[in-house]
Amino acid sequence: MRTIAPRFGAHSGAVSRLGITPGAGRLLLVVALFLGALLAAATPVSAHAALTGSDPKQGAVVDKAPDRVTLTFSENVAMSDGSVRVLDPSGKRVDSGKTSDFGSNTYGVKLHKGLPDGTFTVAYQVVSADSHPISGAFTFSVGAPSDTKVALPDQEVGGGFVGGLYGFARYLSYAGFILVVGGAAFVLGCWPRGAGVRPVQRLVVSGWLTLTASTLVMLLLRAPYTGSGKIADAFDMAKLGDVLQTKTGAALVSRLLLLAAAALFIAVLFGAYEKRTDPKERKDLAFGLGIGGTVVAIGLAATWAMAEHASTGIQAGIAMPVDVVHLLAVAAWLGGLAALVVALYFAPSMDSGAVRRFSRVAFCSVVALAATGLYQSWRQVGSWSALTGTSYGQLLLVKIGLVVVLVGIAWISRRWTARIAGTAGGMAPEAAAAAVVEQRARRKPVTVPAGGAGDSGAGSKGASSEAASSEGSSSKGAASAKGSSSKAPSTESSSSKAPSTEDTSLEEPSTEGTASDSPSSDASSSKNASSSKNAPKAPAKEAKDSQRAAQLARQQAAMNTAREKRIRDADPLRSGLRRSVLAEAGVAVVLLAVTTVLTSTEPGRTEEEAAASKTAAEAAQRSGPLIITIPFDTGAEDGKGTVRLDLDPGRTGSNDFHLYVKRPNGSAFDVPEVKVSFTLKSKDLGPLPVAPDRIATGHWTATGVQLPMAGKWKVAVTVRTSDIDQVTVNKNAQIG
Repeated sequence: MRTIAPRFGAHSGAVSRLGITPGAGRLLLVVALFLGALLAAATPVSAHAALTGSDPKQGAVVDKAPDRVTLTFSENVAMSDGSVRVLDPSGKRVDSGKTSDFGSNTYGVKLHKGLPDGTFTVAYQVVSADSHPISGAFTFSVGAPSDTKVALPDQEVGGGFVGGLYGFARYLSYAGFILVVGGAAFVLGCWPRGAGVRPVQRLVVSGWLTLTASTLVMLLLRAPYTGSGKIADAFDMAKLGDVLQTKTGAALVSRLLLLAAAALFIAVLFGAYEKRTDPKERKDLAFGLGIGGTVVAIGLAATWAMAEHASTGIQAGIAMPVDVVHLLAVAAWLGGLAALVVALYFAPSMDSGAVRRFSRVAFCSVVALAATGLYQSWRQVGSWSALTGTSYGQLLLVKIGLVVVLVGIAWISRRWTARIAGTAGGMAPEAAAAAVVEQRARRKPVTVPAGGAGDSGAGSKGASSEAASSEGSSSKGAASAKGSSSKAPSTESSSSKAPSTEDTSLEEPSTEGTASDSPSSDASSSKNASSSKNAPKAPAKEAKDSQRAAQLARQQAAMNTAREKRIRDADPLRSGLRRSVLAEAGVAVVLLAVTTVLTSTEPGRTEEEAAASKTAAEAAQRSGPLIITIPFDTGAEDGKGTVRLDLDPGRTGSNDFHLYVKRPNGSAFDVPEVKVSFTLKSKDLGPLPVAPDRIATGHWTATGVQLPMAGKWKVAVTVRTSDIDQVTVNKNAQIG
């Protein structure tokens, strides 16, 4: 069977003193990069629903106090009693506290009767359909604006310390899901022998622990995350009960139940399955594990699909299963890649067939990711302008670029895999590597220092035979050695297949053992052995022989381990694969960070639709034409007055325009000339001139005035009161 031998480089410097191999150092670097990327991405969550309208509208001045306040959002939101608060100028609540759903994404709260005049503040805090909290506030006035004592908190809902903890736990939950699902799939589908490899077991178990712990943290932090932002509320059982009644709470509890089933799956995979030796039993158990593991993995992925982006917006019935496939493809690719990295660097050996099988799995995963990702991009972005003009679209472009880089590196890994699948001069790669090590061992014989001045005869022969056998030479020297010293290492020197390590400390017999075996050192002891009074020393000699045998066994094990390491190092094809796979892992962790940020960013389609709905709602709430009044003063003796512009209906498209010029006393002012222009600076549009016709004293009009886009327009009016006296006055107005 062909195996891929992980590379163990030589120790050096501080890394050597700490006992960390270069491969482990690279993995630590990848982990640091992963954590850094996640921490950099831990920003407050963007709102995925937006306030598009209200009654009274923001900044409105009404003559009579309304009996209720209503809010309209761009999508359905979760709202409980107390989600909307209305405060009078003194900061006292004047609402009933009970919210009502009026349909069409409109919600409201009733107000007390007999409200005083002044400025009222409306504060709201709700949860959007994709589980993200949103909040905001606006004011309206009754009678006339006034000062207000209301002070709203500066911290945005979902932010602060609690928001950071919740976001980090959310990112860790994605990472844990990828490791446990992808790692288990790698073992079961690509490398069944990996079920008995301890580093791979630790990887999968660590993924399970990470996902379980992060899910528990998210469940506890859900109440303060969507509410007060105080960490103490995480232990409020009443609020935890409210969380369990929400869609997100149900998804988190379902995830914990599925993780209990996943724990049983992992126990069987690394227990009963790994210990099975009968091929038929192992195959049957693998089939059962495959069915059960697939069901659990789909269920875990569905806990995200049913509570986040896929559950809202257009085509939710199609988007949720597509999202499940997308998550499973990510786990199979990136989780399998993590298991492959661990196996290449820490497993004793690895089947080359496992790499080829994973290469095929990765290719299928990339195809699935491309298909599902294309659909999700269309659904979440919706237009080319949103792709480049929104945060979601820009992050999506970054993600696409990282995927292209990752696929390129994966193609390089596939080339290395294809080369490994071949042979080196008709030999398997590891056999060629072993031959290289044997040749090196013959070129570099190791001289073993003498055990003492009196070492000679049979004792020295025994030492020589031990050294020769450890270097892979003939075992005849050991067989011809005399005395107990030649018998002790016989198990060590009976095979010439294990060349020695280049570390002479592993090859030297101890001075104590060699001296005890030499004739010179044993001359007096042999005389004493013939004497009956020294008979009690026989057990001491037997104890020394046992220690000698144990020491030689340890030396043999160390030399065998060193030989395996050198065989791995001599493999000419594995280092390239390890480098490319490690590069894949580095790009993959950054890609994971970008993906998790995408899930907490408002989709481009939603952002554009919310902006359009808000503009339309503001225009619909306006009663009558847009009226603008601007005072002017040309500086002449009779140069003061007021200009009033009426724009009907005051929206984008065609409008009727009327302009009135009046003196300070309110009478019509018959000025020689009036010019008007409109400029939208945010879109670099204009000035758009308007040439009104005079139809009466102080009255000009124009029809079909076109305003192509909504926004804050600058209205410029030039008034000439004489041949030399004129002035241009400006005022901004929201149109559309």
